[in-house]
Amino acid sequence: MGHKKPYEVKDVAGKLAVGFLRNPLTAVLGIVLLALGWIALSTMPREEDPQIAISGGAVIVAMPGATPGEVENIIVKPLEKKLREVKGIEHIYGMSMDNVGIVNVMYYIGENREDSNLKLYDKVMQNMDEMPKGVMQPLIKPFDIDIDVPIITLAMYKKEGALLSTTDFTEKVKKLQHEINAIDNVAKTTLRGNHKEQYNIEVDMGKLSAYHLSMGQIMMAVQSLAANVPNVKGRTQDNKLTIFGIANAIESVEDVKNVMVANYMGSPIYLRDVAKVTNGIDIQNFKDVGLIARADNNITNPFNKEIPQVTLTVAKLAGTNAVFVAKDVEEVLKEHEEEFEKEGIGYIVTRDYGERANEAVNELMHHLVITIIIIALMLVFALGWRESIIVTFTVPAILAITLFIAYVSGQTMNRITLFAFLLSLGLLVDAAIIVIENIHRHLHAHDAEDKDMDEILVQATDEVGGPTNIATLAIIMTMVPMAFVGGMMGSFMKPIPLNVPVALFASLAVAYIFTPYLSLKLLKKPKHKHNHKEEEKEKDKGKS
Repeated sequence: MGHKKPYEVKDVAGKLAVGFLRNPLTAVLGIVLLALGWIALSTMPREEDPQIAISGGAVIVAMPGATPGEVENIIVKPLEKKLREVKGIEHIYGMSMDNVGIVNVMYYIGENREDSNLKLYDKVMQNMDEMPKGVMQPLIKPFDIDIDVPIITLAMYKKEGALLSTTDFTEKVKKLQHEINAIDNVAKTTLRGNHKEQYNIEVDMGKLSAYHLSMGQIMMAVQSLAANVPNVKGRTQDNKLTIFGIANAIESVEDVKNVMVANYMGSPIYLRDVAKVTNGIDIQNFKDVGLIARADNNITNPFNKEIPQVTLTVAKLAGTNAVFVAKDVEEVLKEHEEEFEKEGIGYIVTRDYGERANEAVNELMHHLVITIIIIALMLVFALGWRESIIVTFTVPAILAITLFIAYVSGQTMNRITLFAFLLSLGLLVDAAIIVIENIHRHLHAHDAEDKDMDEILVQATDEVGGPTNIATLAIIMTMVPMAFVGGMMGSFMKPIPLNVPVALFASLAVAYIFTPYLSLKLLKKPKHKHNHKEEEKEKDKGKS
């Protein structure tokens, strides 16, 4: 018999198989891929939902003394006309009121927020010369959707029997707010339901009319002593600032009571004569927040009624890990627990976006593992346990590549990203199953014993390369149009067209590189019975 011609590689699948089949770095590559995937999974920013780029703003223009009609004609309409020249604006809403006009601008979803804000500011400033006389400087307020949605809300309240005053309690909460605001990746903190300390003056209108006084006179008298701004008189020879001023003229309730309002028939009239003065909180601020707690929240609430509270909200920077930011906030709270217990301050975490995001990611990863196990069990019965191990390895390798590329490209781990992985999971194993099935068929072919193991693996992989590539490309092409969907739905579903094609390309590379390599390590050519029978017949013929 002459020497058999070696198999000629025709497809990229066979070339990859040849290149990595006996390469000592193939195992290292597999370990590195899994490690990169684990790093990406551990460090990738986690969110419950994908971030959607929404940009817009409001232009507020004040014109004291103008009627709504005047504001509309000389401010709002000309401003709307100019703003329509800005590229990317989808909607413009104008409002005209007494003394002020407001124009709200909404850009198309997906427009860059920083660029949109800059374009809005530039357009208003460029046309300042066209503003009518008497118009005040416009106020431009961009919408900041990225940091306006809190990831953590804390309900801070005074426990039963706490000796803290409302103002002292608010100051403690403000101190905590200041510390939380210094945490890395915390963008914004706000307080809801807090009150400021102030002196409250309740004027007796009967006494006021008896002394022939007006509310204006009382306001002027109080304002004259309410504030004092020091004067800066320059620098001394040793470069120190010299400031002349006096301490605040009002330091107690008595100081307010002793403010002289006017003279009546030669006698001074003090504020205490016509009004009741108390030291308290800003009672004109009606934005109170109440807390009604269940029994399992460990709040002492014997009267089963609303407990006054201050809500502290924490928002994170766009693209950062909600889980890490939430944990950092919890660490700050733990540091203050002893102080809070001593002061009689309690708190409840009423919203923890980080925990919810972490749970969503972990739950989907759990289902991902279950799916991989189901696939492995099915392959055990279909092809055998060795073949099942080979295909099962390819799934985490493909996901590792996809996760790492998503991490490098600045994506976040959220429900839609993981849904894209789950969606593509059934498609990911296709290439590996096709390759391993063809290898299995070649190994059990009648001429397998005449071929070298390397030749069988390369030939089996190369044969299915062409149709597998076309089939995978066809699936990728069905996903690509989703990337061009606009609006809210397009932005929300964007992780699917971004990640599924990457995962499918990765599945081809992994199938062509690791399936033949692992088959060489785990699979063997079976002994064929018919070959033994033919050998025995040949021996019998020789004897006869």
